[in-house]
Amino acid sequence: MLFFWIIIFIASLIVLIKGADWFLASAEKIGLSIGLSPFIIGVTIVALGTSLPELISALIAVSKGVTEIVAANAIGSNIANILLVVGVSSILAKKLVASKSLIDLDAPLLAISTVLVLGVLADKKVVFIESLFLVFLYLVYLAYTIIHREEKKEIQDKKFLPSRLERRKHFFSFLPLRKIFQEKDIGLKDIVLLVVGGICLFFGAQYLIDSIVQLSLLFNITAGVISLTAVALGTSLPELVVSGKAALKGKPEVALGNIFGSNVFNILVVIGFPGLFSTLFLDQQTFRLGLPALGLVTLLFIISIISQKIHIWEGIMYLFLYVFFVLKLFSLI
Repeated sequence: MLFFWIIIFIASLIVLIKGADWFLASAEKIGLSIGLSPFIIGVTIVALGTSLPELISALIAVSKGVTEIVAANAIGSNIANILLVVGVSSILAKKLVASKSLIDLDAPLLAISTVLVLGVLADKKVVFIESLFLVFLYLVYLAYTIIHREEKKEIQDKKFLPSRLERRKHFFSFLPLRKIFQEKDIGLKDIVLLVVGGICLFFGAQYLIDSIVQLSLLFNITAGVISLTAVALGTSLPELVVSGKAALKGKPEVALGNIFGSNVFNILVVIGFPGLFSTLFLDQQTFRLGLPALGLVTLLFIISIISQKIHIWEGIMYLFLYVFFVLKLFSLI
């Protein structure tokens, strides 16, 4: 029985991550074909991309009544993103250099978001009004990011804005489905992948939550502990792939920016949105170890960013800290 549920856990995690990949790749391609700008796609579809498995899993967990999985997964993913993903990326790149934009904009926003979430979770639960606040905060974060980064571009492009009639025609071009098929770069395959990706997301998340519950019973540990470690590690793989590739190609801003965007999304939306449908609770291990670790790890990351460079020795230290966190969580040290 144990072997069976381990196989289900691994298989459902793979299906969930692959489903997100198919769904978002198709959505991005279709978005471009119907006129969405690359920037808007970047801050919506692409930004959502690497955190979609966490969000879908969280919603399924709420529907099944195992709400302790939600916060544990988001917290565990953020810890893994910083210690594991940034650690590996800095080792691959030998040195990650932070841009002024990351230091001036992203670092403070991540710090503020993390402090607010730690305050919300201080009583071991997330109620409706707190969830509403977290989601609203993410919308403010998104709007501020878009305005800040589009400010100069908007001034330059002002002369080339389409007329009101052209904008109205452009808006109505979103409506007919046949518009998608008329684009030479969009075919039936993209629509099929969009649908199949969505189905994989749903069923992958369903069986992932079921396997977490069963494994927690078989191992006699809380579902939150599994979410803090195994699930968080699995759902952080997209971030690891994106940031790792960017580091190897000498694009540190992409490698680090991916982590900032994903971590803010995790703590504000992955916790906030499911909390609109049900009160979320924290298990003892997540509260006792997960929350302090999240605060300390985020602080360490921001200090590294402010110094403008994350060296290879810092990356190695990050990896050792992640191993220490997992061993401590399972009371092995």
